[in-house]
Amino acid sequence: MSATWKELSDNIATLVQEAGPHVVRVEARRRLPATGVIYAADGLIVTGNHVVERDDELQVGLPDGSTAAAALVGRDAQTDVAVLRANASGLSPAVWLSPDDLRVGHIVVALGRPGQTVQATLGIVSALGSSWRTPAGGQVERYLQTDVAMYPGFSGGPLLTANGSFAGINTSALLRGISLTVPTPTLSRVVEALLAHGHMPRGYLGIGIQPVRLSDTLQQQTGQETGLMVMSVESGSPAAAGGLLQGDILIGIDGQSLRQVDDLQAQLTGERVGKPTALRLIRTGEVRDLSVTLAQAR
Repeated sequence: MSATWKELSDNIATLVQEAGPHVVRVEARRRLPATGVIYAADGLIVTGNHVVERDDELQVGLPDGSTAAAALVGRDAQTDVAVLRANASGLSPAVWLSPDDLRVGHIVVALGRPGQTVQATLGIVSALGSSWRTPAGGQVERYLQTDVAMYPGFSGGPLLTANGSFAGINTSALLRGISLTVPTPTLSRVVEALLAHGHMPRGYLGIGIQPVRLSDTLQQQTGQETGLMVMSVESGSPAAAGGLLQGDILIGIDGQSLRQVDDLQAQLTGERVGKPTALRLIRTGEVRDLSVTLAQAR
């Protein structure tokens, strides 16, 4: 082995060794445990939502080999993030890196601790993109895809960069067959919301909808082929108070087009709660605008 390859190999091994004290085992499902990352020294742990299959009797395997009981702080299925609080203190929190410092082709390492020791797999950043919406409707600040092998138990573990920082937590649940990383900005935003509320705040409109195809005339007028027909309006809901009627066809919200159901779900964020929200709709063949104030979803 040449000196260059040996140096690279030694450096990667050192990175994994130094990152180990920030990685924990998460025992929250019947089958193989998963992985989590120490977010704060007082026992705050971040992991994947899909690996937390129960809300009680949670255990966290700490880097020193001990096991601590943990409680679920909150979870967000739309971004596949869960936050636990282990009954432990003096832990070593991870150092997080912005995904803006990564480029396609950068070498990365995925870490897991489904057992007593840290495991690792090597790969590269295979795709980077702008913000995107998950199939479940969650907003993610950067699309970060790698070619690392997501071995059993690696979900919820960190993506380690060449400088030893963590770029986010890995998940195999957001897109089937693709290794994705929930990047640091998304992780920070979701963790803060879960700590504050125990859940991700969502806006509540109070309607039942289904996609419908617009007439040729309306397609030319609106620039879109489909909209969302209001099938029902709940009594006393923000939709009712704002004047929405059964049969209305929603085509926009605050300047964003509405074509499919998940388009609307993605826009009903906690930031809109209590604020006037502009809806564009079609009623009796005419385009109209309404203002609705969203409530907090229960």
